[in-house]
Amino acid sequence: MSFIHQLADVSSDDIGQGTKVWQFAVILKGAAIGQDCNICAHTFIEQDVILGDRVTVKSGVFLWAGTRIGHDVFIGPNATFTNDMFPRSKQYPAEFKGVVVEDGASIGANATLLPGIRIGKAAMVGAGAVVTKDVPAGVVVAGNPARVIRSIERTELTQNC
Repeated sequence: MSFIHQLADVSSDDIGQGTKVWQFAVILKGAAIGQDCNICAHTFIEQDVILGDRVTVKSGVFLWAGTRIGHDVFIGPNATFTNDMFPRSKQYPAEFKGVVVEDGASIGANATLLPGIRIGKAAMVGAGAVVTKDVPAGVVVAGNPARVIRSIERTELTQNC
């Protein structure tokens, strides 16, 4: 059974077993949330967002249409996801290009991810990084723009995934 705080606004019927949704979280109809996730307070998950199992979404995170999050992903506080490369008021693209985060990846606090990028399996995005292009699997990126600063050791990969 999932837990949905009485002050959360959840319109989706697709919330996995064991998932916890805390106060002031908003989850729109059409979003799919996996099992054993933790959706913290003050979050927003739009329609056409898919979260895998065991995902943590910390406070201040908004996930927009087209975003795909794999299993065992950590999204730090106030990480910013985008889905429109050329946003204009009341002008919408034919298709939103969400961010894809593969299994076991971690997104640091206040990181910004541009539309249509892919964060590879078990990659780590450092706090405050501005990610403007795809991040390969198994690396750590940091900075503005984000650059690879090191590879994750094989032992770290097997312990964390």
